[in-house]
Amino acid sequence: MSSRALMTFKSHIEGKNADVAIHHDRIEWARGGVSAKKLTAGFLTGGASLLATGIRSSNAGTEMIPVKSISSVVTKRDGLMYTKVVVVASGNTIDFRVPHDSAPGVKALLTDLVLGRIPAPGQAAPPAAPQPVQAAAPSSQASTPVEQLRQLAELRDAGILSEEEFTAKKAEILARM
Repeated sequence: MSSRALMTFKSHIEGKNADVAIHHDRIEWARGGVSAKKLTAGFLTGGASLLATGIRSSNAGTEMIPVKSISSVVTKRDGLMYTKVVVVASGNTIDFRVPHDSAPGVKALLTDLVLGRIPAPGQAAPPAAPQPVQAAAPSSQASTPVEQLRQLAELRDAGILSEEEFTAKKAEILARM
């Protein structure tokens, strides 16, 4: 797998351990190794079955899902220690089984990639969405209406409140006097 992965982790996919790598444009995973069934058969036959069938599992190999084909990323609790991160893509659904503490990070990264929040290497970062400015209510520390009006004026002067918001809050404070 490429060393330019944004995240790598071990997972349990379809009964096999897998090395998973999340890239800007794809998710790759490689399953490999020898299955427990094959090892048991090899032990019971003194290695003859391993010689006849080979050591590698028939399910070994790599798979990939392009990020652009992902339509949904969901997490589901899976026992005491693991969470399934379910990736739904066109024509394919894959469950990555990860420790509970890793699942939010995996889901967040995949969601950000699907929504285009993380630019590919060499691309400019997408413009940040403007955060809505909410009028800050006077703090509960301001005990008198005069102190509340002073703080309100400071917020207006700092550009946090518009003149209309200032006037509305000022009228509200004066009405409570």
